[in-house]
Amino acid sequence: MAERDAAGAGGNEAERGLDSPDSDSDSENGGASGESEMDFLRNLLSRTLGLGSEKPEKVLDELTLDGVSRFMQSEKCRNVVCIVGAGISTSAGIPDFRSPGTGLYANLQSYNLPYPEAIFEINYFKQHPEPFFALARELYPGQFKPTVCHYFIRLLKEKGLLLRCYTQNIDTLERVAGLDQEDLVEAHGTFFTSHCLGSSCKKQYTLDWMKEKIFSTVTPKCDQCQSLVKPDIVFFGESLPPRFFTLMQSDFQKVDLLIVMGTSLQVQPFASLVSRVPTNTPRLLINKEKTGQSDPFMSLMGLSTGMDFDSEKAYRDVAWLGECDQGCTALAELLGWKNELEALVKKEHSAIDAKPGQAGEAGASPSLPPAGATASPSSPPAKPGSSPEKESDAGNKTE
Repeated sequence: MAERDAAGAGGNEAERGLDSPDSDSDSENGGASGESEMDFLRNLLSRTLGLGSEKPEKVLDELTLDGVSRFMQSEKCRNVVCIVGAGISTSAGIPDFRSPGTGLYANLQSYNLPYPEAIFEINYFKQHPEPFFALARELYPGQFKPTVCHYFIRLLKEKGLLLRCYTQNIDTLERVAGLDQEDLVEAHGTFFTSHCLGSSCKKQYTLDWMKEKIFSTVTPKCDQCQSLVKPDIVFFGESLPPRFFTLMQSDFQKVDLLIVMGTSLQVQPFASLVSRVPTNTPRLLINKEKTGQSDPFMSLMGLSTGMDFDSEKAYRDVAWLGECDQGCTALAELLGWKNELEALVKKEHSAIDAKPGQAGEAGASPSLPPAGATASPSSPPAKPGSSPEKESDAGNKTE
């Protein structure tokens, strides 16, 4: 399972999409994934040993949100990649996975699970699918509205800046907000389609078909072979989609700015994305707490490419601590996009509310928060959502 964000949208820690161990992610991608890992290791060693042509240089005029906004408005910034987790969906009303007391894992007692994570493990699901589908009724896509953060990513697309959005969430809110399949890499899969688990069948089913089954409290079975049908979300024990590995190779060679939001960056291989950008690519973290930082021991050895917000060597990483919606609002204001973002959120939420039985009834409808409210731009780079192993910061899935 890719990170346990099985819910898909919400919160602080676990980013919803389900976690998937690195070994799983590589297992089904054979040579391609093996080559990509070898290339990554070669590049890492080249950079840390100073053998490459790339030499770190400061590309931001200051390590603050203002510095990032000025860079975004310059000729140097043409391709922005976003990597997001459950933290961008919590304001929509979708809980994250690991927040104490409020996260999904803390409230699964009624399902009589051997342990909370079992609800998202593929082997347990095949034997006992009922707990997962009961939970799915509570968190099913279509009951929640995209957040300010989702619409900020949409604005990046409309401004011609978005190269790709890599998400750990399975709530489909990126699609609802107006991103197309080509704009997305849904690393932990999606509820958008489902497939029969029968080894000789694999029939595909639609979102509406699955929704009808789930809300009629009928365990979804294939119309053709009567095998169990599972939404195309990545459970623990399954590999990440091949699209993740394929696009990762090209996207992270082109990226000019990496924006990380609502994820704790604890689940691999998703967490390693921050280290795949070129040495001179700025990285902005918008999160409740700092995450993705270099391991102290590895840093001493000179073998870490994690994020560095506070050391004397910091030259490209900026952290903005607080709710993701507030961070996106603050950045939009600096870019001169705040009014446009506010109008987009209002228009899109009104359209959703106008549809019978849609998200307007159940989902929270976050209004645009005041720029900088509660959160503060991390300045001497400030500091930080989702959930892999345990995303504790903000993200939807169980990253």
